[in-house]
Amino acid sequence: MTTTTPGPRAVRGAVGVAHTRVEGRDKVTGAARYAGEIPHPDLAHGWLVLSTVARGRILDVDTAPVLGMPGVLTVLHHGNAPRLNLDYVGMLGTPPDPTCAVFQHDGVPFAGWPVALVVAETSEEAREAAEALVVTYEREPHDTALVAGHPDAYPAASHMPAETEKGDLEERLAASAHVVDARYTTPEEQHSMMEPHAATARWDGGRLEVVDSNQGAVWVQSELAAMFSLDASSVRVRSEHIGGGFGSKGLRAHQVSAVMAATALGRPVRVVLTRRQTFTLGGYRSPTTQRIRLGAAPDGRLLALEHLSLNQTSRVYEFVEPSAGVARVMYDAEAHRTANHVVRLDVPSPTWMRAPGEAPGSFAIEAALDELATRAGVDPIELRLRNEPEVGPVSGLPFGSRNLAACFREGARRFGWADRDPRPGTRRDGRWLLGTGTAAASFGAGAAPSTALVTAEADGSFTVRITAADIGTGARTALTLIAADALETAPDRVRVRIGDSDFGHAMIAGGSMGTRSWAWAVTAAAAELRERLAVTTAVPPEGITVRSDTTAALGALARKERHSYGAQFAEVAVDTATGEVRVRRMLGVFAAGRIVNPLTARNQLVGGMTWGISMALHEEAVRDRDSGGHYAPDLAGYHVATHADVPDIEADWVDDHDPDDPVGIKGIGEIGIVGAAAAVANAVWHATGVRHRDLPIRPDRILAATAPDPAGGAADA
Repeated sequence: MTTTTPGPRAVRGAVGVAHTRVEGRDKVTGAARYAGEIPHPDLAHGWLVLSTVARGRILDVDTAPVLGMPGVLTVLHHGNAPRLNLDYVGMLGTPPDPTCAVFQHDGVPFAGWPVALVVAETSEEAREAAEALVVTYEREPHDTALVAGHPDAYPAASHMPAETEKGDLEERLAASAHVVDARYTTPEEQHSMMEPHAATARWDGGRLEVVDSNQGAVWVQSELAAMFSLDASSVRVRSEHIGGGFGSKGLRAHQVSAVMAATALGRPVRVVLTRRQTFTLGGYRSPTTQRIRLGAAPDGRLLALEHLSLNQTSRVYEFVEPSAGVARVMYDAEAHRTANHVVRLDVPSPTWMRAPGEAPGSFAIEAALDELATRAGVDPIELRLRNEPEVGPVSGLPFGSRNLAACFREGARRFGWADRDPRPGTRRDGRWLLGTGTAAASFGAGAAPSTALVTAEADGSFTVRITAADIGTGARTALTLIAADALETAPDRVRVRIGDSDFGHAMIAGGSMGTRSWAWAVTAAAAELRERLAVTTAVPPEGITVRSDTTAALGALARKERHSYGAQFAEVAVDTATGEVRVRRMLGVFAAGRIVNPLTARNQLVGGMTWGISMALHEEAVRDRDSGGHYAPDLAGYHVATHADVPDIEADWVDDHDPDDPVGIKGIGEIGIVGAAAAVANAVWHATGVRHRDLPIRPDRILAATAPDPAGGAADA
């Protein structure tokens, strides 16, 4: 049986039109199942036991009493767990994180290191037994404190180049009319996504299947296959719905331990991290200490720029928070130096967090530019526009497009920047001091090779299969709109299936590269399918399927500096009697390529800006130096911005289609947070005349700050 070829309906232009999420009804009604709630027959539950010492060795794991407890099936630890292969380079071009290679030795490199997995019939039984397990340790001295000038700091080998330099920095600083030399710090920050990490592993006919919450099913598949010495085709990873990730949901200890337990027991095993466990095992943004030195001519044009950044990493795996990378893109000077250094401490491994490097780096460089503007007597926006580079300051490459100036001009108009009195501490509303601030934003606009399958079905509809991940960004909906336009049909005739490693290689949801990479593959497959359908008289019952691979197309692109940009504006009110800071309004204007779905795009940008407010005023994970563990590692003790903290926040964009992308996309997932914390901090200075260089700007820091200089100069906190 055959049917006639589905003819395109007279529908074009789905891209750029606001569209509700295609899976929205399923999510709000509970029909969408997440990794920790999908039922499996004969399911067992694992509960991780984490170390209580910051550094040392395991002397004994007393399993006998626990194995006798109700429902307990097994206890895995370094004495009985299978050996894993760690001699490989992963999909992202990095070696495996040994934090994920659980139960391989008796060493304890940080507090919260996985030392055992208790598996039982129910999660309650597993938890009770895990809490009863007695582990004896030999303690060793530890160091968990990141401090500027740490003697063990070194250039970051895993982020090349670790250092860049041109010109004579000291000479140009000495010749400068205005100099800023300041140190800025940001604290450890947690992802705090709504859905904790969860995975279920089972063997089915000799094939390993993992249902997981991750940002890239092929990524996790390839890592598990290598680690367990399996052929990649014998591992399937599915991750259909994800309740947030922000960079943390790659390969973690819970997936590896679930596979170990499923292998040992021959039945499905689920491991879900508790909220407290995510603080240790889910990764985090490393604290940073950054030094900025700026030297400028009398008119504020930069002669010298130095941005040095130091972050912590664990002793088992090097992760770099490349905060100095911001200066390599945003601003040029005759003498220019950047460096990313790391120091190994007895702490868990940091990981990617929304805008890794750019978020903390933009706070430092954009606050320093604000200080320079004050010293030079130049408006902060004008100062930035005077220092717009013509080519990449370090790379020397041309910019693909750079519409930062358009963002500032539109944002200044809408925010009312022209009416701003540049003098700090001059505006009041009752007991509140009022101030406004601004900052620039940038984030890379890249794409990675991906494959996609597009099928013309016999009933006239189309099915897209791609190993994408929708971590809450609206990617599933965006791909539906992109496919509809590419196929010249209506969105309701397109079904997009994602989150299954069986669909083939595709970019992860990360680096603001997901939708751009996937859209490229979907568009290519759709174009070829339309050519096939144009010469086909009938579609067979099994449909007609075309597969694309964008490797060659991306490899042919000319080298350029490709980025999204933005201008952040904030107005704050500061109560100097209580130290309370309130963000009254915030505006972000972005140049982020073609906007596929304005509804979900604005949601992403506002979400990033909200996180910037949280970064500026609230978020701070604090470690106890004696134990190595966190104080209050939960959402009661770790403060994040809520609705009450964000009364008036608006995000918009300027026209900025990328000419090198088939759809014109750049990426919006991370640009929203960049510069947001700096805009708030700069507004606090404008309100009070006191410069805060350490985040978050807590009430106690406001109260302890030095009073403004009576002559009108800026004081420091």
